[in-house]
Amino acid sequence: MRAVLIFLLFSLASAGICQNLYDASGKQLARIDNNQVYNDSGKQIGRIDAERIYDSSGKSIGRVDMDKLYDGSGKLIGRVDGNNLYDGSGRRIARLDGNNLYDSTGGHIMRADGLKRSQIIIYFYFFF
Repeated sequence: MRAVLIFLLFSLASAGICQNLYDASGKQLARIDNNQVYNDSGKQIGRIDAERIYDSSGKSIGRVDMDKLYDGSGKLIGRVDGNNLYDGSGRRIARLDGNNLYDSTGGHIMRADGLKRSQIIIYFYFFF
């Protein structure tokens, strides 16, 4: 029995953790692996480095400062307050509920598997 448990744990660890984003219909949108962001075709489209976000060429496209998000030129593009996401003008544009993101009317936008809350938010603002 112990050998079976060890085998199962090793199998799960070697399989890696899925870190995928799916649209409302279940189609894969992206994958985040070691803070590298890949599109549904597997092409790298960006990178998340602490509070900075970069495109595939390495150009800074934004940053996160506490609960505010700024584009590459420093313009405020969004704010997070609890589970609510706002655009730069303060209008609520989405709501995060666990691993699911909904638009301001309650329509399902995307689902994430194995991602941190911050990764979901960054993907939504910078790569969606």
